[in-house]
Amino acid sequence: MNYPIQGSCQCGGVTYELKEPPLMVVACHCKECQKLSTSTFSITAVVRAEAVQFEGEMAEWRRVAESGNINGARFCPVCGNRLYHFNPDEPGVIKLKPSNLADTRLIQPSAHVWVSQKQDWFQIPEGVRVFDKQP
Repeated sequence: MNYPIQGSCQCGGVTYELKEPPLMVVACHCKECQKLSTSTFSITAVVRAEAVQFEGEMAEWRRVAESGNINGARFCPVCGNRLYHFNPDEPGVIKLKPSNLADTRLIQPSAHVWVSQKQDWFQIPEGVRVFDKQP
C-alpha cells in the first residue's frame, strides 16, 4: 500500500491525507459504535495524530466513556460524516474512521473489542484478538 492516502467526508467538505500506516485497526462492537455505524460494529484505525492532515471545517461532539475518559468525535457539519474520534488526554493519537479513505485495503481488523455487546449472528474470524470490553 502506498502512502499518503487521500480521504474525505461524503460531501467533500472535509478532506484529509493519511501519511503512514495505522498503528492498529480495530472493530468495536459496543452499542455506541453500533449506533454510530448503523451496523454490527464500527471500524477504527488508530493513527498518530501527526500522520494525518485535515482540511475543512469540522464540528465536535463529546461523551464520557465507561472508563471515565472523554470520547470526542469530529465530523463534517454539512453531511454529518464522522471522520475521527479522540481522547483529549491523549493528543498524540486519533481514531480515524478509515471507510472515508480512497483506498480502504488497510481495513483489516487485528482485534475486535467490546465483543460482550456484539450481535449474536456475527462470527469473528479465526486468529483475531478478542476483548470483552476495552483493553
